[in-house]
Amino acid sequence: MTRPRIHWITSSDPPPAFPPADTAFAEPNGLLAAGGDLSAERLLHAYANGIFPWYEDGQPILWWSPDPRCVIYPERLAIPNRSLRAIRNCGFTVSFNQAFDDVIDGCAAIRPRQGGTWITGDMQVAYRGLRRQGWAHSIEVWLDDRLVGGMYGLAIGRAFFGESMFSKASNASKAAMLALCKVLAAKEFALLDCQVESPHLMSLGAELIPRADFLDQLQTACRQRQPFAAWPEGQRQAGEYLTAGALQ
Repeated sequence: MTRPRIHWITSSDPPPAFPPADTAFAEPNGLLAAGGDLSAERLLHAYANGIFPWYEDGQPILWWSPDPRCVIYPERLAIPNRSLRAIRNCGFTVSFNQAFDDVIDGCAAIRPRQGGTWITGDMQVAYRGLRRQGWAHSIEVWLDDRLVGGMYGLAIGRAFFGESMFSKASNASKAAMLALCKVLAAKEFALLDCQVESPHLMSLGAELIPRADFLDQLQTACRQRQPFAAWPEGQRQAGEYLTAGALQ
């Protein structure tokens, strides 16, 4: 039996060198291609077409488009009441795009029982570059003057592509997700892409949808290919962003 061969991309191939996302392997689920580079043009093309990089040091760049896809519809975020009460009462404040470098450092840090990190040095350089161009964004959670959690990702049109989150205090990552979804719902974003499922994400209302449906939704959400800049102003806030009020 002939094994399928992976599609290889050279650094000189233009972004359309990606094969169609629906040709990705079933096992490992979603592996689509290898090689290429992490240029802004290639990354933006990949995300808008349902593809993302995920690899470790020592590997070539691996590109994925799993089926099904894990997403959160911002208005359907479901944080348990007990966690909402803790978030409201613990003194957290949030900010947007005020400490991007610190957030990506926190996400890249090796955690207990974790052998390494997929946020390689090259990945960090690439996403910091996307931040300077206005595509990448961070949500920071503070306790007094200490950064205790956060997350980062890309906003293209009306789709937000979550990359990673970290937490150094109980419920800090939930607070970041709540603040993000409040903004996304208010600005009529179609979806928050979570890439692959995890128990944590599923406990927050994440859904698994067929890749074909995800790609159809991206066609509409990413039609206007432009950075998103309408984030709340101010250094640190709580107020409506960390309350149990309706997301709609």
